[in-house]
Amino acid sequence: MSRSGFAICPGIRPPPCSDRVGRWRAGSVAVGVLVLGVIAAAQPAPGARAVADAIGQLGEFDYDTRIEAARTIRRASPAVAVPALADAVATHEDGYVRYRALVLLTGFEDSRTEAVARSLFDDPNDRLRAVAYAYVERHPDADVTERLLGALDREESEFVRPAVIRALAARGREPEVRAALAREATRGEDFFRSTVIEALGDYAADYALPVLVRVAFQQGPLQDDAILALGKIGEPSALNAVLAAQDGAARPLQASIAAASCLLGVACDVQMDYLEDALRYAADQEEYQGELRSISAALGAMAVRGRADALAMLFGVGRDAPERARAPIALAIGTVALRDPALLMQALGDEDDPAGALSLLVDAFDMFQEDFEEEQFYVAVRGTYWATEAGSSEHALAEETIARLEF
Repeated sequence: MSRSGFAICPGIRPPPCSDRVGRWRAGSVAVGVLVLGVIAAAQPAPGARAVADAIGQLGEFDYDTRIEAARTIRRASPAVAVPALADAVATHEDGYVRYRALVLLTGFEDSRTEAVARSLFDDPNDRLRAVAYAYVERHPDADVTERLLGALDREESEFVRPAVIRALAARGREPEVRAALAREATRGEDFFRSTVIEALGDYAADYALPVLVRVAFQQGPLQDDAILALGKIGEPSALNAVLAAQDGAARPLQASIAAASCLLGVACDVQMDYLEDALRYAADQEEYQGELRSISAALGAMAVRGRADALAMLFGVGRDAPERARAPIALAIGTVALRDPALLMQALGDEDDPAGALSLLVDAFDMFQEDFEEEQFYVAVRGTYWATEAGSSEHALAEETIARLEF
């Protein structure tokens, strides 16, 4: 898992990592990818036989075969693809094919998908369970709270439990959920507690302020998570805890304090100047890798809260950073893409060198193993492609993004 909570390669079979890992490094390939029909509106939609064949190829070892199979399915009409994918999820003998079929099914935004997701909460395949819980996080009206609370008591998988936690956080208006998440923020392994704290911040869980303030005062690996969560929640009453943590704070913690202070409205111009200087310095100093990860994560957290200037800062420094410094910056950018695709695309469009900026997003997606989240990003970018006028910069950028990420 990454510091952002997203899974990082290596992963399950096949492939040994993301379905696009290491396969995009030269911009000239984009034209060829588009010729293959990434968004080939002029091609006839694949029929039932083509979709069935493509589903069978989702588990092939050959990379190009898998990618082209996924493209074929995405180009099919929902009337053809959705029933075929749902059947594959339920009955296919290959667990990896079931997993990929479920991920692709969620991209069609079909009302039948909710029933498929519910049916997988107790599936032995942990990857299927994780996608099912991630799906209901994005559909918080689904009446599954009781089942999610049951899953919270029994799930121990590092892939699944974070998805359960986030699905519950999306339902924070319910009293039993609030009590459960406040409890989970204070017990168990640090990795899972970090997931809880991040989710509480992302969902502006002001009901968890007392717990988060206590964690923010406790020195340890969760202190910066709690400080960032307080900033993302944006409740002014948390300001004293954030400022108090500054006294004697370790160097890596300073970025979280600056980011949270800005989000809480304290001297934001000063904080942003500090973060930019710190990011540039840490990117240039090999011995500052820990600080670089903290600064990048802090700026990513600000961007998730709508601070486009924080995202622009990551792009600006990351494009020219040495190779060893690109990874933490790219991961922060990738996290923003998965949490707020619209902001990410807006920031790419504002860049003087969008191709160079986009290469950082490609790096992030190479490192992530978050097929469901990446599919939802594709759906958002595809929506931009179809909603914008052909020949416009937004249309061209959406097309290039889909090509570079090999959807």
